[in-house]
Amino acid sequence: MTDAVDVRIPITLLTGFLGSGKTTVLNNLLKPSFWERLLRAPPLTAVIMNEFGSIGLDHQLVDNTQGTMALLSGGCVCCEIQGSLVPTLKNLWMGRRDGKIPPYERIIIETTGIADPTPILETLLRSDWVAKRHYLDGVVTTVDAVFGNGQLDQHFEAVRQVAGADRLLLTKTDLADTATIQTLESRLASINPSAPIVHVQHGNVDPDHVFKLRAYHQSEPVKAKQWLAAENFRVVSASLPLKQPSILNPSTPTHGGTDGRIRSFSLQFDQPLPWAGVAEALDTLVEFCSARLLRMKAIVNVQEYPGRPIVLHAVQHLFYPSVELPAWPDDDHRSRFVFITADLDEDFVSNLLTSFTQTVNQQTPHSGE
Repeated sequence: MTDAVDVRIPITLLTGFLGSGKTTVLNNLLKPSFWERLLRAPPLTAVIMNEFGSIGLDHQLVDNTQGTMALLSGGCVCCEIQGSLVPTLKNLWMGRRDGKIPPYERIIIETTGIADPTPILETLLRSDWVAKRHYLDGVVTTVDAVFGNGQLDQHFEAVRQVAGADRLLLTKTDLADTATIQTLESRLASINPSAPIVHVQHGNVDPDHVFKLRAYHQSEPVKAKQWLAAENFRVVSASLPLKQPSILNPSTPTHGGTDGRIRSFSLQFDQPLPWAGVAEALDTLVEFCSARLLRMKAIVNVQEYPGRPIVLHAVQHLFYPSVELPAWPDDDHRSRFVFITADLDEDFVSNLLTSFTQTVNQQTPHSGE
């Protein structure tokens, strides 16, 4: 679907470690006065939290519509997850459809500070009811400029949140010294080279850094190239000798604490790849290593679709529907894969893709042009 015809409601997943400023950012995004300063009309927003009553929203609750739902000033609505995300989304949707709550234009889901966002992503992808009415716009992760380095050292959950982000909001930059910020920015770029870093003070952030990211629905060539950001990743050779990869030993010992467990790298293939080989390699990767595959993005030159690159996107075991671009974003028609993995050796991934694609090429005769 393109932006012109996609009438589904966008969902922003707001995550970040404990105390990193998620709720402060959220408060600003919900305040009518914040949007007035920007000379922009505030979008009606539905906010979903695990326990909204215990979160420090400074909006005045003006009308309790249900026991787990409250109307906020400015027409936004806040609700609590009941059991699972699907019933909550259904309750919101039906209330919006029936006119019982304002016709919100977007949804923000704020996770707990130690949450893995993957179950939420799975809900948005696997539930047909949800997927027909909503789409994930992007994952936005807040990182504390003062305590972020220590949190990344001590908590692998914080590292995973950074690795899964489409946008990183570096909060409390007014309270941290320049050296600390530079060290943290370098670490963030090493963990997730494709996520832009935005400085935030007192929760003030340009809404364009949070909304309309379309991070999971790339259909425009130039934006797809920016989304991939392959040039920011360390290139690993994809020309290893042909051999069947050992699926029993996909990782090597890691060093350097939590950061050392993360590998961010890219693979590039000069020649068009057979779709069957790419599919088999990625299926094998997911089958044996899904928990270690934090993120994968790719723009692939497929032999069967000359001139029409294919966009691929995966988070752990979740593969999003492939998208065919109408054209290449530039003159570089190489297949480019970028990976962010945890305890998964880049040579294993490289050998896996190389072996499967070469094997298919050897087995499949190709007619001359």
